[in-house]
Amino acid sequence: MSLWTSGLSNGILANMRLGIGKILGALFGGLAGGWVGAIIGFFIGNAFDRGLARGSFGRLGGAAGGAHRQMVHAAFFRSAFVVMGHVCKADGRVTDAEIKVAEQVMDRMDLNATQRQEAVSYFRAGRDGEADLDQTLNEFRRYCRGHAQLVRLFLEIQIQAALADGAFDEAERQILRRIALGLGLSEADYARLETMMGARAANQSGGESALASAYDTLGVAADASDAEVKKAWRKLMSEHHPDKLVAKGLPEEMMRIAKERAQDIQAAYDTIKQSRGMR
Repeated sequence: MSLWTSGLSNGILANMRLGIGKILGALFGGLAGGWVGAIIGFFIGNAFDRGLARGSFGRLGGAAGGAHRQMVHAAFFRSAFVVMGHVCKADGRVTDAEIKVAEQVMDRMDLNATQRQEAVSYFRAGRDGEADLDQTLNEFRRYCRGHAQLVRLFLEIQIQAALADGAFDEAERQILRRIALGLGLSEADYARLETMMGARAANQSGGESALASAYDTLGVAADASDAEVKKAWRKLMSEHHPDKLVAKGLPEEMMRIAKERAQDIQAAYDTIKQSRGMR
């Protein structure tokens, strides 16, 4: 019997050995910048793991910090797949394309057989209504609040799942909006994220031009003013400045990769500037 149709697993996520920062960093980087982004994300995530353990992110240090890190890991892992199950079932059925997206997320997390079975079980629990959506979101909020990148990644995963069959169903859009607002995003912030993810999906399917991809990279609309484009570029360049990344814990050995990511952002800005005749 397939994992996708078998019963709920009783495994315990507290025994999982993967660090949440590395997993989520690689996932976030992969979604944002392909393999280069994934590598950067992995090492930034490694720094995130160390920060949680030390209490550098406003949490407890020492053994308590390590215990908290495990709880964050478990909460994110469980919530991501439970909520994904809810999202994919929102339009009344779960498609093969949506299952494929869930499997791709598992592949990116490099799950072993036991962990993969856990993930499928959580997906099924959400899909079949065995796990309450609001209770799951409350658990996620409890352990992941204050970590904006975790919330953003969580939502990107859910939007990606909803887009697996090509477009948003209205029921999917409503549940995603409910999830986003429940996690503290404003209507405007969620609308921007939905638009950006939709554009990214179009780009990945070959339906977007180099110019459209450049706007996607900077996270601005094609009708944004020159000033808005420049502001977005400056913000991204500041966030991806190699020296700042090293200060956050990026190893010196990864400086070249960090520079490549900054170059991608610069190239996108140059493409937009050229198309507009900006100086």
